[in-house]
Amino acid sequence: MSAAASGDRKARPYVPDSVETPRMPVAPAHALPAGACDTHCHVFGPYDRFPLQHPSSYAAPDAAAPRYLRMLDTLGAARGVLVQPAPYGTNPDALLDALAQGADRLRGIAVADPSATDAQLRDLYERGVRGLRFVEARDPAGKLFPGSVGFDQVAALAPRMKAHGLHAQLWAPCDTYLRHLPALAGLDLPIVIDHLGSLVPARGDSDPVFQLLRGLLAEGRIWMKLTVCRVGTAPDYENARFIHDACIAANPDQVLWGSDWPFVRMGAAAPSADALVDLAHRWLGSDALRRKVWVDNPARLYGFKQTA
Repeated sequence: MSAAASGDRKARPYVPDSVETPRMPVAPAHALPAGACDTHCHVFGPYDRFPLQHPSSYAAPDAAAPRYLRMLDTLGAARGVLVQPAPYGTNPDALLDALAQGADRLRGIAVADPSATDAQLRDLYERGVRGLRFVEARDPAGKLFPGSVGFDQVAALAPRMKAHGLHAQLWAPCDTYLRHLPALAGLDLPIVIDHLGSLVPARGDSDPVFQLLRGLLAEGRIWMKLTVCRVGTAPDYENARFIHDACIAANPDQVLWGSDWPFVRMGAAAPSADALVDLAHRWLGSDALRRKVWVDNPARLYGFKQTA
């Protein structure tokens, strides 16, 4: 029996009428270092076993665990971190099944609300989950995206998350962080920010959100995921280069790399994960920094065995 962390287990399952085949990579031109980790991907399906708990606002991808593992192998990534997507709500069955298939090479970020019991949180940790994701994105009516747990639930869960070895992973439109992050960064809990804080490159480095995130990162109060495809403009993402580089300069020990495969909501504009690897290889610039970002930092945060 899985560790579903709220009433979503009782929700009426939703099987998509059609699915979208995600773009698969080829081998990157530059080899990843031994022990490299892609810290941000998602699995969906198979839908006959793991139906969605909420109708999806984007085309549902055919991204079950075997395809995801092939993607990692093609990139040459020894490790991966899976993030539970909102349409699964707080039901972790698809995530936990993928973690079991990947064994010790995978870790997970699940979704739970304060109704989760200590036994459920403990079970999540024992099965490879290392954090909970909170999303503060709302529709025009002001309602959270279906299946999301908002930022206002983090503080209530924080003491028990810490007790069970779980950190908080946050995703929101950039301006939302101004309202919430100063208080959340004060909790005695590791905080990971998705997708370069959803920063807008055109605002430049004087943007108050950029200043807030860079400052908290420099102080060691947050971690940052370098998922440039969600911030920059394809194909070279050069307009986001200053954000990427500023985060690394602020605290190279608390930045992480993620592809964001299978690139939901991106459709035909989805990048190829191998191109993102090659881009990061160029931007990181040195083998020492590549090892730190791809290997050492995720090993420390997610509890992977350190490599020699």
